[in-house]
Amino acid sequence: MNAVLTYCDRCGEPLAGDSHAACAAARELEPPRYCPQCRRRMKVQVMPTGWTAACVEHGTISR
Repeated sequence: MNAVLTYCDRCGEPLAGDSHAACAAARELEPPRYCPQCRRRMKVQVMPTGWTAACVEHGTISR
């Protein structure tokens, strides 16, 4: 299943609008905060070895 990424996973704003270069740069060091498919705020857990982010609708991603 291919997911359509509609929203920025850092600020939650639509990707089609403004440039998200600052968000992309910040995401190199931070976990995502918003689901890129539905814009819901995700539950994020940061651990020394990585992070997990969970959307109630679209599941969990990790690194």
